Amino acid sequence: MAAFHIGECIRKTKQRIPLSEFEIRQLVHGITAEPPIPDYQLAAWLMAVCFSGLNDAETAALTMAMRDSGQVMRWELDGPVADKHSTGGVGDKTTLILAPIVAACGVYMPKMSGRGLGHTGGTIDKLESIPGLSTELVPDDFLSLVKKAGFAVAMQTGNLAPADKKLYALRDVTETVDSIPLICASIMSKKLATGADHILLDVKVGSGAFMKNDADAAELARRMLAAANADGRDCTAILTDMDRPLGMCVGNAIEVQEALEVLSGDIASELGGFCITLAAELLRMAGRGSQAECLAMAEKAVASGAAMERFAMMIAGQGGDARITDNSALLKLSSCMRTLKAERNGWISAMHSEEIGRAAVLLGAGRMTKADAIDYGAGIRLCCKNGDAVRQGDVVLKMYAAKESQLDEAEAMLRQAIVIAAEQPPTVPLIHQHYSN
Repeated sequence: MAAFHIGECIRKTKQRIPLSEFEIRQLVHGITAEPPIPDYQLAAWLMAVCFSGLNDAETAALTMAMRDSGQVMRWELDGPVADKHSTGGVGDKTTLILAPIVAACGVYMPKMSGRGLGHTGGTIDKLESIPGLSTELVPDDFLSLVKKAGFAVAMQTGNLAPADKKLYALRDVTETVDSIPLICASIMSKKLATGADHILLDVKVGSGAFMKNDADAAELARRMLAAANADGRDCTAILTDMDRPLGMCVGNAIEVQEALEVLSGDIASELGGFCITLAAELLRMAGRGSQAECLAMAEKAVASGAAMERFAMMIAGQGGDARITDNSALLKLSSCMRTLKAERNGWISAMHSEEIGRAAVLLGAGRMTKADAIDYGAGIRLCCKNGDAVRQGDVVLKMYAAKESQLDEAEAMLRQAIVIAAEQPPTVPLIHQHYSN
């Protein structure tokens, strides 16, 4: 067998000479080996990838090698297993709504999620705003809860794709995050390691997303679908708009409140309709019926209360106060509140989601470094959306924070994020594109 040299990998990638599967596997093995490949050499290879790229075969090989660097889960469940991944956005609480709906329809969703960082929120932070709820579950308890409630949401284990964890930390400090092949391998190595039969990828595109335009988002979706196909997984990807926040709330407890509103029956809202559409797609992928049948099934799961019942079972199973499903006021919001009012008559023509997400961080709802503490009660409730007519003095949004000084900082940013125009803007669909493998 040929010898492996990291320097040779760096040279080849710089010169756009494809690496063999052996070279990629040895490179990934060297990330977690003792002694590991030095950071300076890994950083050089990452930078070479950013400038020269990887082809589809290399991307798939990197994904599989990173998947195999740790535990690859195998579920022993008596039904189909599904998963959903979002590439990150502002106000994205779809897992909290989608998972109980899908579980109520007979499809299991064991979900591994992460925390938020920067202007994008994290599902784990949202769930931990529920009094008493723990997302740190030992494997036996996690599986037991999935069997009982149909789903559970836990912190991603360190045994899952550990090579990705180290490589991502290095990408973060070397400005090599924004490479589509590296993003694909990072996401899909973890998704494939979680062992789901059916995977739905929600690729966000716009100002509040990592992918700023449809072309880059489509290329990322294509790469991820190719990686799933190489592993024999059923996978669908959708491109969804993140030029405005998803739903009406941004924060943690306040987003759980909005999720409860949808599970209580508010499926006519943009967020509710979006989650029903995603749930129907996952149910169709899992063989539960035609698209129309699955749409009706998802709507019935909400209308009957079955989805809310599953959510309550999950909360109780993870030590949380399930009474919130009957009384969302138990989710306390921060004590200082301020409204932002329209300064003129007109139409809401833009709600820049990245700035809104950053304002939520200033209020205390997010973190800029992993060591930052979160105020679970901080956040923003929008009172109107893109395209709505407003009059001078109308309340556009409400801000919640622990201190008045935080409201001052956030208000200045939010005034820049909300644009009022003289004419009504064109309607932009929430779902841009749909792809399957």
